[in-house]
Formats: sequence, C-alpha cells, structure tokens
Amino acid sequence: MSESVLVSALLAIVGGFFDAYSYIARGRVFANAETGNIVLMGYYIARGQVRTSLLYFIPICSFAAGVLITEYIRRKYGAYPKFHWRQRIILLELLFVFIAGLLPAGDWNLLANTMISFICAMQVESFRKVKGDAYASTMCTGNLRSGSEQLFKWFFDHDERAKRRGARYMLIIACFIIGAIIGVFATNGFAEKAVLFCSLPLLLTFILML
Repeated sequence: MSESVLVSALLAIVGGFFDAYSYIARGRVFANAETGNIVLMGYYIARGQVRTSLLYFIPICSFAAGVLITEYIRRKYGAYPKFHWRQRIILLELLFVFIAGLLPAGDWNLLANTMISFICAMQVESFRKVKGDAYASTMCTGNLRSGSEQLFKWFFDHDERAKRRGARYMLIIACFIIGAIIGVFATNGFAEKAVLFCSLPLLLTFILML
C-alpha cells in the first residue's frame, strides 16, 4: 500500500502544501527540498550576513537528521508486521504538524521550519516508490525528469508500460501543484495554523496502510 498511487498522491499533496506554507507563513524558506536553502545560505554568506544564513543552515541540518532518524526507525521496527514502520513515521509527522501549527509566526518561524524540514525528510525517505518506480513526494525535479523520460519512450518507442509510468509521474506532479495551491489559499486564510490541514491527508494515509 505504501507504493500505491493513492498514497503517493496524498503525500504529494502534503509536500506541495508544506512548501507553500513555509514560504508564505514562515519567512520565505523552502522546507521541503534543501537545494534552494543551500543556495540562499551561500548567498547570505557571500554577502557577509552569516547570521541570516543560519536561518537556512538549520533546516538543512534538520533534513539530514530526519533521514537518519527514519533509517533508525526502519532498522529497529522493520520486522514488526502488525504495525508497519512507515505508519510510525506518519504518526510522527502528525505530531510535528500539530506542534508546528501551534507555534506563532515571527520568532518561532525557525523552529517551525526546522520541524517541517525534519518531517519532509522522514516522508521522502520512507515513501520512495510508486508502483515500483522511484519518486519523491516533497520535490518535483526528479519526478519531472523521470516522467519526461518515460513519455519519450512511449512517444518514440511505442512502449505502453512507459506511457503508464510517465502518466503516474505527471499525476504526482499535478498533486504536488494542487497541494501548493491549497496551501496558498489555506495559509492566506489561516496563517501559521494552516499547516494543520495537512493532518487530513496524513491521517487518511495512515488509515489506508492499516
């Protein structure tokens, strides 16, 4: 079930929402994929604004920590068949989403972004495939590359399997965009508490994996 299209789509919606939320409500930081944060960190270091660069460095470290913790949970609880280790990850996501939603905007933005980066890392490390194909639910560059490659194979080689695979990637990208759009409207309406809306697709994901 963790590789199903439905679960992958739900998590992509959450990923798009997180990016829009952290950018609008939490100080224009990208909490999902760290490439933008790394570039901005280098930008502020080059300008001599080392203190400002820490606003981007800390979420980067949090993302790395999320990967490490996820691997620890996978190794420690991977042999428990009745309660899948990925469900534990979803529960942790729900907990951190709840806490982040309660943190006021402004002085608490750094902590909120750190938490979002942490759970995004856990999500992307735990859910890495859709129908056997590698994908990412919190970023789109790899999905776009893989989807374009599959559509090329379908168009030029008439590979029907490549057509289905390419369509799945494009669906994931579309869901990410939908999540970002929802995130914009929700954040404009509910400010820092908007992230609590992510609890719904995460809870549904948890239920589907039972």
